[in-house]
Amino acid sequence: MSLSHLIATVCYVGHMRPASGTWGSLVALPLAWAIHLVAGPWLLIVGIIAFYIMGLWATAQETRGSDDHDPSEIVVDELVGQWIAFLPVSIGAAHVGAELTALWPGWVAAFLLFRLFDIWKPGPIGWADRRGNATGVMLDDVIAGVFAALGVVILAAISHGIMLL
Repeated sequence: MSLSHLIATVCYVGHMRPASGTWGSLVALPLAWAIHLVAGPWLLIVGIIAFYIMGLWATAQETRGSDDHDPSEIVVDELVGQWIAFLPVSIGAAHVGAELTALWPGWVAAFLLFRLFDIWKPGPIGWADRRGNATGVMLDDVIAGVFAALGVVILAAISHGIMLL
């Protein structure tokens, strides 16, 4: 057991089968909820930055000397990407003073959209994934998280009738 393995696998969640990336995304949601309860979206942003930096280091340590640049047990990238996808839900709840659980459709949208973009890897997500290094492992999920977050915002706007076209 090493610190880099604990971080890269999010305390061994990455060893769960099948679909370790989906398990990594699922565990990210209650963690995001707990962070939001402690200090709202600002702490979640700090967590995203902190886990991106730690994930970059841990992934580099775990893949050093290996031909596999993105082993399936590394899911810290899913944690960071899922938190980015969840950020609009956290910001929206803080903005209107709503209970985070009341925005459950946003949770579902953030999870499904992030998994869609992470698996599909369109455009810049695929480009980042093909970098073949720790930066690519982390960056493709960051971009997938941003795409999913934009999707959450668009779906929320449609749901609330804000988009007037």
